[in-house]
Amino acid sequence: MFRFPTPETSCLVLIDMQEKLLPPMHDPAQVLSRCQLLLKGMAALQVPVVVTEQYPKGLGATVPELAELLPEHTPVFAKTSFSCFGAPGFSDALNLAARPSLILAGVEAHVCCQQTALEALNRGFQVLIPFDAVGSRRSAESENALAALRAAGCGIFSAESLLFLLLRDAKHPAFRSVSLLVR
Repeated sequence: MFRFPTPETSCLVLIDMQEKLLPPMHDPAQVLSRCQLLLKGMAALQVPVVVTEQYPKGLGATVPELAELLPEHTPVFAKTSFSCFGAPGFSDALNLAARPSLILAGVEAHVCCQQTALEALNRGFQVLIPFDAVGSRRSAESENALAALRAAGCGIFSAESLLFLLLRDAKHPAFRSVSLLVR
């Protein structure tokens, strides 16, 4: 049964949006743009953000266009595992009881995003994935991963529709801010 996420029960995980990983992705501009939208929307909704970087020594840091949008004190976890749960401290930064809905965005859809999503499901999280804010080097890889994740129980939405799922009502105090972002 679907549980509606709320700003109070959700957390955005931005996965490996790094200087050397993003450029070879299929349509990197779209993934970047949708991740920017999510970060701005999460800021308006006061949803916390957690960031991972795959082997940052070799693949660089989170791209500046996203790093500048991160809330102050956003935890950034370096990792070599494909699932974010393998990063030291990552699990401790998440609180299943307080924030059972994880929104996953980033790259690559069929590797780190997919393995993180599957592990999150196994740990009892609700997993929501904005299909337009994840990517892989080949679009077929991303499409296949999203189909597999949908079948596994993840909710697959657009970045915009996820923001409106969090709002639920035009009377929400952040409605105007979010609606201006999507115009």
